[in-house]
Amino acid sequence: MTGPRHRGGGQVGSPDDTTVQAAGCVLWRRSPVTGELEVCLVHRPKYDDWSWPKGKLKRGEEALAGALREVAEETGCRAVPGTELPTQHYLANGRPKQVRYWAAEAMTCEFSPSDEVDRVLWLTPAAARARLTQPHDRPLVDALLALPAPESGTRTCSPRKRSVT
Repeated sequence: MTGPRHRGGGQVGSPDDTTVQAAGCVLWRRSPVTGELEVCLVHRPKYDDWSWPKGKLKRGEEALAGALREVAEETGCRAVPGTELPTQHYLANGRPKQVRYWAAEAMTCEFSPSDEVDRVLWLTPAAARARLTQPHDRPLVDALLALPAPESGTRTCSPRKRSVT
C-alpha cells in the first residue's frame, strides 16, 4: 500500500513500497525551420530504445523538480514546465514503475552525448509516435496534442498555435 500523494508530490510514502518513482517531460518546441511542433525523444544505448526524457526520483525529490532535472541531464535543455500529463504505470525489470510527466517547452538546448543518452531527435508528433519503442509511451503524444491553446497574454506552455484573428 502506498502513502498519500499531493499534486506536486515526489516519493510515495512507505518504506516497503516497491514501486519505482520516476518523472519526465514530453519536451516540445517549434521547429526553427518550419515553425511546426516538434517533440524530443532520447536514445538510451543501454536499452537501445527511444523514449521521453525521464528518470528515477532522488530520495525526497519533488516529481516536477526531478522531471526538469532529468530533461536537463539527458537533453541539455532548460525547459519551462506546463500542464501535467497522464501518469504512466508499467512493469520495469519485474517491478512496478510510476512515471509522472509534464508538457515542457524547450527554451535552450546544448546536447552532449553520454553513456546514458547518446542521441536526441526532434520529430513531428506522428514521427515520434512511430519511433517510440514502448507502446505505453505513445498516448503521451495525444495528451500533448489535446492541450488547449493558451489564452491571450498568458503563458501555459501549450504547443498549440494560437489563431490570430
